[in-house]
Amino acid sequence: MGTVTERPSRLAWRVTEPLHAMVYLVPEAAEVHARLGLDPMTGYFASRGAAFGATGPGLVTATFYNFNPDLVARALPAAWDTVTPAQMVEARLEIADAALTRALGAETLAGPEIAEAAELARAAALAAASRPEGRPLFAAHAGLSWPTAPHRVLFHAQTLLREFRGDGHIALLVAAGLSGLEAVVLHVASGQADDRFLRITRGWSRDQWAAATAVLRERGLLTAGDPGEPGELSDEGRRLRAGLEEQTDALAEPAYRVLGDRGCLRLAELTRPLSRAVVTAGLLDLKGLTAAAAERNP
Repeated sequence: MGTVTERPSRLAWRVTEPLHAMVYLVPEAAEVHARLGLDPMTGYFASRGAAFGATGPGLVTATFYNFNPDLVARALPAAWDTVTPAQMVEARLEIADAALTRALGAETLAGPEIAEAAELARAAALAAASRPEGRPLFAAHAGLSWPTAPHRVLFHAQTLLREFRGDGHIALLVAAGLSGLEAVVLHVASGQADDRFLRITRGWSRDQWAAATAVLRERGLLTAGDPGEPGELSDEGRRLRAGLEEQTDALAEPAYRVLGDRGCLRLAELTRPLSRAVVTAGLLDLKGLTAAAAERNP
């Protein structure tokens, strides 16, 4: 939930984010990827990594940050024997189109609110594109062609803004001395993420998870407990997490300055009912991808 002190730029990102995040979770993704000859997890890596071209696992492991390298290596570069990066870029737009149409309806997608939200989000994304330094995943996506339909523009713009924010967040995690797995464990310990979903879809074993928990306890970021118990944030862990979020907001701020506070608040106002509809329609259901990942990585 937002608070009265939440930055307008963070509010705009947070409220709009479901319109991007759903593309990896909806059943349309599994259907389109299967049609192309890919399992759901390979489809995920190929879809999000397609902006890099036919890359191998190293670049994706580095920029996605919190996935087990072995899991990524099982998907890439093998996926490019079956599909091309251009096919996967178009497939992701196809998935977003189908899912948003199902959740919102064609009449809403053709309405003035979608068009206005798309222009605001696009303006922020284009502003971000003037600051690509140190943001490799964002920069790769910023080099893709813009779609034309307003709801596709809105989806693509939010994708760019998400990756812009994500690259900044990863830089802060590196500076804090947190590995990808340790960052995930801390995220779960905050109570803001699902333990099973992140452990399974990121490809980490229970032993690896327990080892990372032990390291974080040694650093004083998690409270003491038995090795097999899930971690809970210590006071120091809460301070670190809060600081990382605040600094991530600050690093993402340049994208939204072109909108000003009023434009950010307007973007949130326009996308709030859209995101609520996406959630209500079940487009953020974690079960499908979790089950697919568990089957692939027993």
